[in-house]
Amino acid sequence: MATYTLISSNVLSSSAASVTFSAIPATYTDLVLKVSARSSVNVGGYSYLKVTYNGTASGYSDTLLYKDGSNATPQSQKASSQAFWSASGTGLPFSDAATTSNTFGSAEIYIPSYTANQYKPASAFSVQENNSTAQYMALDASLSTDTSAITSVTITAGDPNFVSTSSFYLYGISNA
Repeated sequence: MATYTLISSNVLSSSAASVTFSAIPATYTDLVLKVSARSSVNVGGYSYLKVTYNGTASGYSDTLLYKDGSNATPQSQKASSQAFWSASGTGLPFSDAATTSNTFGSAEIYIPSYTANQYKPASAFSVQENNSTAQYMALDASLSTDTSAITSVTITAGDPNFVSTSSFYLYGISNA
């Protein structure tokens, strides 16, 4: 049975462009990052999350499948050799100042075998909260070509800042 242990959390008391979890211990098998956030800028109803490991700004590839309520057909994008985890060139879809007031997007990012001496796969599910048909949800599969153990994870707002009370939780998973 897998056991989740909270490694660290950060609930913003003021706006911030990014959140970093550093000194991640190598005592777990996998990592899970849970995010509830909103961007401070109005970019038409969705913003983005950007994810990097160990301060590395290269070697990320992924495939993004996303859907909004106003389009009957899911869309997909692929990218390689990115500076951060991002299939669209911008990041995981998220809520911004154009979405319904006081709503936050949510995401769960799963990083298996984060200490293994191998490329680092990851998956994410994100949803934008909005009371309109144009809201987004996305599934993402990522691969980092860095083979070193992940000791830090940085989540950056695709637009200027995450707003106050955006929350970020990092869990370690132990398989018993």
